[in-house]
Amino acid sequence: MRNLIAALSFLSLLGCTTTATLAPTTDSEFGPRPSLVEPDEGLIPTANIAKAAGFKAGATPRAAEGWHIAAFAQDLRHPRWLLELPNGDILVAETDTPQGSGGFGGIKGFVAKFMMQRGGSNLGSANQIRLLRDTDSDGVADVSSVLIENLHSPFGMAYSNGNLYVANTDSLVRFKYSVGATRVTYEPTVLTALPGGPLNHHWTKSLVLDASSENAYIGVGSNSNIAENGMEAELNRAAILRYNFASGQLKLFASGLRNPVGMAWHPKTGELWTVVNERDELGDQLVPDYLTQVEEGGFYGWPLFYMGGNVDARVEAMGVAEDRTALEPDYALGAHTASLGLDFYNHVHGDLTNAAIIGQRGSWNRSQFAGYKVIAVPFVDGKTRNALPITLLDGFLTSDAKAQGRPVGIEVLQDGSILVADDVANTVWRLSPVE
Repeated sequence: MRNLIAALSFLSLLGCTTTATLAPTTDSEFGPRPSLVEPDEGLIPTANIAKAAGFKAGATPRAAEGWHIAAFAQDLRHPRWLLELPNGDILVAETDTPQGSGGFGGIKGFVAKFMMQRGGSNLGSANQIRLLRDTDSDGVADVSSVLIENLHSPFGMAYSNGNLYVANTDSLVRFKYSVGATRVTYEPTVLTALPGGPLNHHWTKSLVLDASSENAYIGVGSNSNIAENGMEAELNRAAILRYNFASGQLKLFASGLRNPVGMAWHPKTGELWTVVNERDELGDQLVPDYLTQVEEGGFYGWPLFYMGGNVDARVEAMGVAEDRTALEPDYALGAHTASLGLDFYNHVHGDLTNAAIIGQRGSWNRSQFAGYKVIAVPFVDGKTRNALPITLLDGFLTSDAKAQGRPVGIEVLQDGSILVADDVANTVWRLSPVE
């Protein structure tokens, strides 16, 4: 009955006129020590997503003072993730939800799919990786070529020593690749299966290699909101996995991370960091997404705990127990912001030096919109500062609650500019410091 009420409530919202008001950025939801509110389990879950509209010709998001924004490449097919190759070429994963995937059934599943489509996702996956090249260094790609096709909802990408690695939704594969080539003609080598279908709620699989290229680290999201599909459906999920190339072994590296998407190595400390999408249906201000350093063997709480040792009573009522202490995340990023992209700004630029640059795709289940921007979290001596984040890019929402764009993947380039994959505008934006 609750799901039916939620469905009818959501559908009734579609005819309403909404003013696009972003939730405030406050220390109750952001920063190293957020002051969390009490859970609010309403009868009807909030559903409020900005309808995907795209930018009008010539329009762009709004850049922070001292930065310039322009389109690096347009007319792409749902670009989600980015990788810069050693020669400066850019790879873009053009991808979307795999067919038949999802974490909900019945009315709740219908509503969830409807909301995702309204927000610009779940519309069919191009299943390919595109190469972009700026041959004249004017900040605009003038070469665009499909590098690899016929993949399976590809997401994470990494390159090392003549090999290109791709994390499909259900497998890690390797291609032989010569930097500079605009087409891969080799067949892939499947290195290992990854948790996939038929139930495949959080389908993206992010990917980074360590400095020695001996191991691949793969971010795998949960198969549910709070393990309502049973813990047996969560094997090797809500986790970061480590694959060793020499042994071929896939092992759990860290767990209790509901949906760890962006991963990056801190440029000074060499530590692995991730951004995590937290759980839903505890109210507007719970639970904040977060940025955290990842410890080997670390447990970060999902599903029983959130933001350290806070117990989720819904999970406790299901009989899920934990005898481990949950690590407290380093930095809260706001509830329902859909913080996905992550890279570190490894250039000298005031407060942005070594800052974490994060793409927040934006909320779909909060009364006030949250996210829909690119932010920077300042660091000092390898740790997050006790300060609110800096907004680098916003203006993705119109005053009448249309999403002109939704920022996802982030890639800091060798020249100091920042690329942002926008899967609603079908654009890769280039944010560059004004000299």
